[in-house]
Amino acid sequence: MSIKHPVVAVTGSSGAGTSTVTDTFEQIFAREKVTAAIVRGDSFHRYDRAGMRKAGAEALAAGDNEFSHFGPRANLFPELEALFREYGETGTGRVRDYVHDDREAEEYGQPPGTFTPWRDLPEGSDLLYYEGLHGAVQTDTVDVARYADLRIGVVPIINLEWIQKIHRDRSARGYSTEAVTDTILRRMPDYVHYICPQFANTHVNFQRVPMVDTSNPFIARWIPTADESMVVIRFADPRGIDFPYLRSMIDGSFMSRANSIVIPGGKLDLAMQLILTPLIWRLVEKSGRSSRRT
Repeated sequence: MSIKHPVVAVTGSSGAGTSTVTDTFEQIFAREKVTAAIVRGDSFHRYDRAGMRKAGAEALAAGDNEFSHFGPRANLFPELEALFREYGETGTGRVRDYVHDDREAEEYGQPPGTFTPWRDLPEGSDLLYYEGLHGAVQTDTVDVARYADLRIGVVPIINLEWIQKIHRDRSARGYSTEAVTDTILRRMPDYVHYICPQFANTHVNFQRVPMVDTSNPFIARWIPTADESMVVIRFADPRGIDFPYLRSMIDGSFMSRANSIVIPGGKLDLAMQLILTPLIWRLVEKSGRSSRRT
């Protein structure tokens, strides 16, 4: 962890909604005049799109049905740990980008499903912002979590997570329900061992809970809307959190435990703005690097 060069990590599995949290953070960064070096977690996958297909096929041929993007075999955990550590020490580090689609292919000048060359982060950023699968991961040999100053978990209940993934992969990627289901099953061991444990390492968790029946996510026709959901916000350390203020600002909220507040799903962006803005402001002010200072 670093006071001078803080690292913020938002972690959640595929389909959890981390990109929505990133949108909120980008609004905060713009409003507070914070220069963030933004890093996407999929740039630390071990394989590009073609390589992952090949590695997956080879694993299946060898009788291995548990190879997935969630585990260490398909990711560069040591390199991610090194980035967090180096940024905390020097304010820079080695990164690359993953090219997702045709729009990004035009931007980067290379095909979708590939990685850009490794490069150094530009100097002068106020903090590093990571969004992806493994921002708080720990293994026997790697401890990414220890180098992140603020760790945010985004973790809808698992049936909702599956519904969101099924709908996204069918509509945006053209996969069948059967293919997505197979992916979910193959990822489950790595999910249990490498995704779930991270949420015990986070400072704040946002867990969305639908208020409609999601008992069979594989036949759900619609993703439950924000207005059909509640969000449980859990603080690892509730000291210093002004819960009366949050309750006064967020209609319909209530305390479920001494460290948890429950809010209507439609108030999530407001809650994130209220909770995350002062946390970011304190990190940057402590670092003495903020571009908002005069």
